[in-house]
Amino acid sequence: MTLAVFFGCTFIAFGPALGLFLFTIARDPLRIIILIAGAFFWLVSLLLSSLIWFIAVKASDPNDEQLQKGLLIFGVMFSVLLQEAFRFLYYKLLRKAIEGLVALSEDGCSPISIQQMAYVAGVGFGLMSGAFSMINLLADALGPGTVGIYGDSQLYFLTSAFMTMVLIFLHTFWGILFFHGCENRRWWEIAAVVVMHLAVSGSTFCNPLYVGSLVPSYVLMAVAATWAYLLSGGSAQNVRRFLLCLQSGASPQPGS
Repeated sequence: MTLAVFFGCTFIAFGPALGLFLFTIARDPLRIIILIAGAFFWLVSLLLSSLIWFIAVKASDPNDEQLQKGLLIFGVMFSVLLQEAFRFLYYKLLRKAIEGLVALSEDGCSPISIQQMAYVAGVGFGLMSGAFSMINLLADALGPGTVGIYGDSQLYFLTSAFMTMVLIFLHTFWGILFFHGCENRRWWEIAAVVVMHLAVSGSTFCNPLYVGSLVPSYVLMAVAATWAYLLSGGSAQNVRRFLLCLQSGASPQPGS
């Protein structure tokens, strides 16, 4: 049973993201480099926020439960803001990289667009975030121990896997929205990403009432996905044409 839980949660949490990587990133070395660099930027933001939270906890009274809970909330919110700050720094770095690629290319064009960079960077942020969210839980899933033996929910590992999956997708969509806001100086788009990130992270404090965290997170994911699709040039007409092609068994024509 423990192996079934382990592999089931692993595939739920990382299966869709692995598909994104294999079909859209793995064949392009430049995209792989951008993904790894994005994961590194997220990791550095986590390291700095964890260090600040650790210092705050050590400097406070460990017996004051209210203070410790407040520090935990502060640590989560500060970590979100720091992640978005590092997303902005990564955007600036990629912007400079595009200018360098254009200068080196013979035709004066970059081999990758800023929209593609935004997508790949978002996947990098999401995969590293998901890895740190689930790695300890997956280790615990192998046992020993029984989930819910003291009356708690037995869906802990399952809901954690679904939460990790939605966070990976959210980081992907947030990357597209954030970079678009930076490119077009639409600061309200950047603010929207930060607010959504704070809302999703804050909803986890509703646990073990998992409905209070999963449902809002998936609703926000649908909103972010639709928004990112529209900003990337998609439309409802394209979706209808794609569905019609699937029903007829024909292949969608480029540009149609």
